[in-house]
Amino acid sequence: MVEVFYVEDDLDIAEGVKTYLKSQGMDVSIFQCIADAKQALVRKTPAILLLDRNMPDGDGEELCRWIRRFMGSRLPILYLTVKGKTMDIVKGFRDGADDYVVKPFELEILYSRIFALLRRVEQTKETCLYCDQLSLDTEKLAVFCNQEKVILSQTEYQLLLSLMENKGKTVTRKQLLAQIWDSNGNYVNDNTLTVTIKRLREKLHDPSCLKTIRSFGYRMEDSI
Repeated sequence: MVEVFYVEDDLDIAEGVKTYLKSQGMDVSIFQCIADAKQALVRKTPAILLLDRNMPDGDGEELCRWIRRFMGSRLPILYLTVKGKTMDIVKGFRDGADDYVVKPFELEILYSRIFALLRRVEQTKETCLYCDQLSLDTEKLAVFCNQEKVILSQTEYQLLLSLMENKGKTVTRKQLLAQIWDSNGNYVNDNTLTVTIKRLREKLHDPSCLKTIRSFGYRMEDSI
């Protein structure tokens, strides 16, 4: 079943969309504020995110930028909003949206747009990530080192996934703490990240491709 996250504070609209998409075989979770959506996204990545612009705790564009900053392009985002001016639509795409639907809309057309977007994403989806002797299968949630499976905790897996998705780029400690431990900025003790990195290195046999960028963060980088 296709899992959909819908960020919408108007419950009448949200429930109407949910009922229709459910009849089409989709599972829809509704979030009435950006903060709740962030917490859910830290724990789980749905197949697609439907996003309103006007939310009680901010503009949906802030959530869109947050997703692109911390999750990359792997989550398709479709705006559902009354903001239909050309400048609003252009800004939505610039913030990272994959599609844009203006309210009011026909449910059948919305479903067709969702289906087309999911089909396009599926055609380009990369399920395996590689760095030197390491490989991570995002579909099976499995990690391998020298072709041997490595058992990681959920936090260790999320940490490695974030680094491998951004291979070649330095991911700051602040970004990792916000993405993996606390989406609201109330960070846990900074030492938690250090300890988790240490455990991850040990389980992966201290890979040379996992580099510490002193005073900034970490980077995955092919060394062979």
